[in-house]
Amino acid sequence: MSLCAECFNNGDHTGHDFNMFRSQAGGACDCGDGNVMRESGFCSRHRLKTGENVPLVPRDLLLMSEMVLPRFIITIIQYLRDGYTEPGEDAKSHLKEKDLQKVLQQLDLHISFLEELTKMGGAMRTVLTKILTNQQTFKELSMGQEENVYAKRSYEKYLSALKSSGLVSVEEKGAGAGATDTPAGAGALSLLVRVKLKAVHVFVWQEDQDGLQGVGQRKRVKLSSSTKDPSIMDTLKHKCFLEELLFWTIKYEFPQKMVTFLLNMLPDQDYKITFTKTFVQHYAFIMKTLMKSHESDTMSNRIVHISVQLFSNEELARHVTEECQLLDIMVTVLLYMMESCLIKSELQDEENNHHVVVNCGEALLKNNTYWPLVSDFINILSHQSVAKRFLEDQSLLRLWMSFVSFFQGMNLNKRELNEHVEFESQTYYAAFAAELEACAQPMWGLLTHCKVKETHEYTKTVVRYCLETLQMWFDTIGFVDEPALNQLTFHLPLHRYYAMFLSKGVKCQGLDLDSLLPDQEMLMKIMVHPLQIQASLSEIHSNMWVRNGLQIKGQAMTYVQSHFCNSMIDPDIYLLQVCASRLDPDYFISSVFERFKVVDLLTMASQHQNAVLDSEQERPMLEGALTFLVILSSLRVHLGMSDDEILRAEMVSQLCMNDRTHSSLLDLIPENPNPKSGVVPGSCSFEEMLSAVADFKAPVFEPGGSMQQGMYTPKGDAPYSERHTAFLSGVHTGNPWPPYKERTALHPCYKGLVRLLHCKTLHIVIFTLLYKIWMDHQNMSEHVLCMVLYLIELGLDNQVQDDKVEEVSFEHCHDSWFPGTSLLSNLHHVINFVRVRVPETAPEVERKRERERERETPASTSSESSTFGQNLREAQVFSLVAERRRKFQEIINRSNHEASQAVRPKSSSSRLLPPGSPPQLVTEILEIGESMLSLLVKLHQKLSGKQNSLSLSWLAEVDPAHHAHGDGLTAIERILAKAAARSRHSKRCLQEICGKVCPPIPPKKNSPGDKKSMDKEERRQRARERQQKLLAEFASRQKSFMETAMDVESPETDAVMEMGSAEPLDSEVLYDCVICGQSGPSTEDRPTGLVVLLQASSVLGHRCRSDTPKRLPTTDEEHIYPEDTCGAAHDVRLSLMQRYFKDSSCLQSVSIGWDGGVYVQTCGHTLHIDCHKSYMESLRNDQVLQGFSVDKGEFTCPLCRQFANSVLPCRPGRGMETGAWHAPSNKSMSTLVREVEDLQEQLGIFPAESNLSKEMESVIKDIKNTTQKKYMDYGKNPGSPDNDFLFMYSVARTNLELELVHRGGNLCSGGASAAAKRSCLNQLFHVLAMHMRLYSIDSAYNPWTRLTQSTHSRDTEYCDDERPEVPMLFRDVPSLLIIFILTMPQPLRKEHFTCVVKVLYSLQYTQALAALSVRFSPEERLAWSNTGAAKKNTPNSDKSWESLLGHVISELTKAKDVYDTSSEETLLSSSVWSPQSIEFSLQQFCLPFLRLSCLLQHHLYGDSLPGCLVEEEFSLLAGCLGLAGSAQSSAACLEWNISALDLISQWCSEVIALSDSPTQQSVSLLVQDPQWAAPRLLHLPDNYNTIFQYYHRKSCTSCGKTPKDPALCLVCGAFVCLKGHCCKQQGVCECVLHSQHCGAATGIFLLINASVIIIIRGHRFCLWGSVYLDAHGEEDRDLRRGKPLYLCEERYRVLEQQWVSHTFDHINKRWGPHYNGL
Repeated sequence: MSLCAECFNNGDHTGHDFNMFRSQAGGACDCGDGNVMRESGFCSRHRLKTGENVPLVPRDLLLMSEMVLPRFIITIIQYLRDGYTEPGEDAKSHLKEKDLQKVLQQLDLHISFLEELTKMGGAMRTVLTKILTNQQTFKELSMGQEENVYAKRSYEKYLSALKSSGLVSVEEKGAGAGATDTPAGAGALSLLVRVKLKAVHVFVWQEDQDGLQGVGQRKRVKLSSSTKDPSIMDTLKHKCFLEELLFWTIKYEFPQKMVTFLLNMLPDQDYKITFTKTFVQHYAFIMKTLMKSHESDTMSNRIVHISVQLFSNEELARHVTEECQLLDIMVTVLLYMMESCLIKSELQDEENNHHVVVNCGEALLKNNTYWPLVSDFINILSHQSVAKRFLEDQSLLRLWMSFVSFFQGMNLNKRELNEHVEFESQTYYAAFAAELEACAQPMWGLLTHCKVKETHEYTKTVVRYCLETLQMWFDTIGFVDEPALNQLTFHLPLHRYYAMFLSKGVKCQGLDLDSLLPDQEMLMKIMVHPLQIQASLSEIHSNMWVRNGLQIKGQAMTYVQSHFCNSMIDPDIYLLQVCASRLDPDYFISSVFERFKVVDLLTMASQHQNAVLDSEQERPMLEGALTFLVILSSLRVHLGMSDDEILRAEMVSQLCMNDRTHSSLLDLIPENPNPKSGVVPGSCSFEEMLSAVADFKAPVFEPGGSMQQGMYTPKGDAPYSERHTAFLSGVHTGNPWPPYKERTALHPCYKGLVRLLHCKTLHIVIFTLLYKIWMDHQNMSEHVLCMVLYLIELGLDNQVQDDKVEEVSFEHCHDSWFPGTSLLSNLHHVINFVRVRVPETAPEVERKRERERERETPASTSSESSTFGQNLREAQVFSLVAERRRKFQEIINRSNHEASQAVRPKSSSSRLLPPGSPPQLVTEILEIGESMLSLLVKLHQKLSGKQNSLSLSWLAEVDPAHHAHGDGLTAIERILAKAAARSRHSKRCLQEICGKVCPPIPPKKNSPGDKKSMDKEERRQRARERQQKLLAEFASRQKSFMETAMDVESPETDAVMEMGSAEPLDSEVLYDCVICGQSGPSTEDRPTGLVVLLQASSVLGHRCRSDTPKRLPTTDEEHIYPEDTCGAAHDVRLSLMQRYFKDSSCLQSVSIGWDGGVYVQTCGHTLHIDCHKSYMESLRNDQVLQGFSVDKGEFTCPLCRQFANSVLPCRPGRGMETGAWHAPSNKSMSTLVREVEDLQEQLGIFPAESNLSKEMESVIKDIKNTTQKKYMDYGKNPGSPDNDFLFMYSVARTNLELELVHRGGNLCSGGASAAAKRSCLNQLFHVLAMHMRLYSIDSAYNPWTRLTQSTHSRDTEYCDDERPEVPMLFRDVPSLLIIFILTMPQPLRKEHFTCVVKVLYSLQYTQALAALSVRFSPEERLAWSNTGAAKKNTPNSDKSWESLLGHVISELTKAKDVYDTSSEETLLSSSVWSPQSIEFSLQQFCLPFLRLSCLLQHHLYGDSLPGCLVEEEFSLLAGCLGLAGSAQSSAACLEWNISALDLISQWCSEVIALSDSPTQQSVSLLVQDPQWAAPRLLHLPDNYNTIFQYYHRKSCTSCGKTPKDPALCLVCGAFVCLKGHCCKQQGVCECVLHSQHCGAATGIFLLINASVIIIIRGHRFCLWGSVYLDAHGEEDRDLRRGKPLYLCEERYRVLEQQWVSHTFDHINKRWGPHYNGL
């Protein structure tokens, strides 16, 4: 069911699971269709639709369209007829495609017109339907009347096109049997010409003559069944426009517009039915066209877009199945399609194999061309009524089984034994996909309808046909009883069909398993191939198939992979379990060991010869065989587990390995029969089960900045948590073994499976392996022991019910190995002697010779009996193969009596067993004298290293429950405990064994070997200790490095400062070079530099006044206005000044760098500048692809690998200004003012030419190159010194402001703020100061004099044409501070710094008063003016804001227009100003200046920044700066060196003198609010769909088109085209252009169609991730999963924080060049 976005949003879908997708081919919305969905789910518009309310359209209104449209449609059809040319040979096929495209382009407008008509509503669609389905109109217009020659010619073209469509003629031949002599099968058989193998043809015809159910006859069946109704032939003589339109749509390979038109008509019910029938009639033709097509992928998608709309409706599907034989057509067409690529199978007997399989190398399979047809077939089988019809039709089932048999045994692998395969074929992809899609998915579809008892007949029928087809398959491949060597196919769909229907019948329908099983002989055959696959899996993992290349490993992995295992390994294992439960257990076990090729290994001798395996392959193969037996005995997926239990087990095992995301869990858990349902079958939904076994861990951030997705982690009470606690508690010293879960009870039908664990053959194998492990024979491993012990435990846990009976029956042939089949009784049975065949060189032979020398041979009787025992023993283990063959014969002969008799004479077969084996094998008798119990006890002693590891007291208080988890010792203890608890005899034997105090017989080894192994162990131990020591040393080094070098928490740990404080006061600072490792001072000749990253930044410029971020517009009514940002406000201010004032003065009155300022940051590491140059040289010569551009000076810090692009030289000398520079002074204010003036008068000294000065110049050049030219030239004369001067001090301002922003916008947090990263401001100031000193300020224009002296006379001296200087009240005070500090000789005494701050504070305060006075109402102004006048004569009036405010008001009132204009503003602010609010406003106005001054002081003099509360910030900062104030009043901090009132009058007079300039502007310059909120990204909506719906169809503002990849700037909200060529300017795409304009080369863009964010930084870009996550905390990149996405506030905050702190380069690692193409 699919809905359009509009209907979906207008409906109520709370709690529903849905996927959103972008339809590529249009489609019909199912809303309003009662056949598809319930009415309650309709949207609000469709719910209202009732028949009575719909007004009828007046007949006259539609007359015109009824007249015109038939002719319009015939025009389209004639165009299509004329334009079509049949493709000739291959060379011309591409020309033909071009011609077709041309025709379609000509028709573009016509079809678009039809499409528009369909959107007009139901009435117009009804008219169109009438016309498209009217046969009479078609007849008249299509054939053309006599006089219309053109129409006739066009009709002939159409007929020839019809004829040349190959399939049509075949259908004609096949269906019209009377009209043609060709046999019905010939048409289909002609397709077999592509099979180049003669044998197949011979076989086909032979089979036909013999009348067997062969391929030939199947084809004949196919055609006769597909033409049950002769109307199929007639329908292709098209009867109406719709049919011919569809015909041409297919011929032209489904042009997109045509498909959209045909789909848009679907809401009309009559049309829907007619169109579906027409589609079905053309089905075979569609397949033929698809097979020929060069663009089969595109065509497939478009076919499915149509068919899914038609066949998803059950009513319609049933209707078409009944009327048009849809099922027959589909199966026939699929068979026909696959027949085109059959080859002879080479499985088993290559010469006599008559089976044909599909060739996986064919394009048909490689390109999944069959996919749309199979998809349709699966779709219609999902409807119960259709599936039942299919299951009831026996001829159809037969056909389908023959189709499935084409895949049986495909993609055969033959093991390469000599040299590596030259070309690794990748056909296995096609083979696995074909089996899954063409065989397994339809099977699951059918199985969903076989769940209830009523349908058990269907199951029986399918099982019967499966067995029939399997029998035929065994016959055609010539299979007898042994599989061919070194052959492997993973594809046995017939076996799997049989297995799954068997399982479903027993599990859901209560059928009796035996009634569905064939005879024993057939079961043996069925078992062979699945078992062969299991053995081959082990072979592949043992590297026996290594010469076949990597692809064979790929096949082994795919076979068990989660998407395939449900349909492949699970049915195979189940089938083997069924065989194991019904066949003789000894036969089955011996078959397993023979298939796994480890029979020769199962000998008690210490040496053996293996004909088929190398020694290094023996161990993995043995492990594989045992593991397989364990799986077989303990897996319950189809043997009793409910669906819920299966789901739970799958989830738990996935979560045990790793925490998982929701989507990866869905992906990793084997797919359900119907993967699209979203709910696993059974009562429990996926979500419920997930919440039961796992806890959700919300998305978090790792310290490195990498983003985690939402994860599910196991719950504490889940079974595996015990494992963790048991393992991690450190109780067990050895390696812990995997704990085994409780198994579900077996379904009664499969009880026979337990007999596997209670058969002598297995017990002999277990005994032998225990003995070998105890004796330390080669190729034994802990894993082998683990599996052997688990098999024993399984046997003890699953007792066979009829133990006693079996033991009695075996009494008479008392086998010297074991008396019966019960494991419990066999455990304590002692084996005394064993006869083995060993090479002459084996130690056993030596030992025997020694023994013979010592004493005579034993008495004849005992030797006879022992020999008898050995024969049997040897027969049992060595003649596993012979035993198997014998059992096979027995079963086939059905003579049970013979079987029991034939147990004895085994010696002869054993003698003959190893054919062609080397002659030096001799038979030896080994004295064993052990039982399984005694071997277990001895193994326990061996593992624990203690002689009496199991005492009698242990036995007394034994309890199996104590030994739940642990290592091998615990496992043995658990088994012994269970044996003792379940059998008194075993307990007695155990007591005897443990009671013997004699030490265990050590494995006999030569002493040199012993010593050797001791040495080896000792060496290992020492190596381990060395390794531990090294690791500990590394860890401590790493820790100390992290503490010193990487600490970003506190700015005090800045490398430079740290060194400064560590050194004595008068010594130079020493720097460590991270390249050469030397430590020393920075000198003129060999300067040291800080590793820095310079980047242009517009973060400050994007600040706003308001704290709440701007909202992203999601409707046409919403807008973002950029005028109120900091950058825009400063630009306006500067241009205003430049209109009225002298340019050079303007350029000293403001700061730039709000947009495009240069930010300097460092990792804190230093290096010699000459070392850096050689480092850069080596990077240039490095061929490795780096993520940065060395040519642009980029590199990574050699120590911490942080990205950098320049080196900032460190000034020689002390770090901080210490000693005398800090000394507090008692000089008066006026003295200090004079000293400062003198210092400013000193001329800048050009530094001597040295390496240091060169580096300082080059770094200034780097700083200038970092930003764009437009951000540096603000003066009227570009390139003038004034411009340079402005840019220099603005760099300092930008860095100070940004540090403030990083500290949270204030200094309340003090020095310990985590946001204050390592700072290089000290070095930066010195570099800037050196350059600024080169520009001396003309003393006549020096602002210092105007700040500190009364100069009334100069105001009138301007010439008329010369513009005045900027009045002091309009100037930016922090800019003046930086200018003064940087232009005075360095180092500067602190007292002079404080003096400058005090003088500038007075100016800032006066500006605050003036700005405040403008905001008063005229009445308030008058009142405050009078209050001030009254206070003027009081002492300390210059430190009282009342008197100063009154003075400012009275002065500025002289310029009348200053206060007149602001009347509108003041009317709005109706609040009354109280003294408290005035004091607060003044403090707020001055705070930004105080903060900057304090930061500057901190960096220049190393003063600490104490933390405080927000309310105390003003008084604390004033105290730090030495402004002698009290917390109560801001005015108390003022210190005037001349009369305050005179100075204020002078500053006000400068403003009054401007009365000719427009007033509004002068007021706006006066009312400058220095406070800005922190920079913020846009506020995004919570639901991503809101953004997507508005922007994905929005037109680009530049080109007016809808962009293919739309993107949004998250800083300013601009809508841009990603990679759009339409908006390119000078070869640069729009996103890159916008990043330069909006963020000075840093851009943050949200890609609308992908939900991810990309960052552009200069010439590089990276994918940042997504801030929108689904309900499970996961990203949905490219919106592939289509789940609803919601804003993750934490991620968005991190993104914002990285933008503000300029750390994109450091935190994101995957950068690449964008070449201006984004």
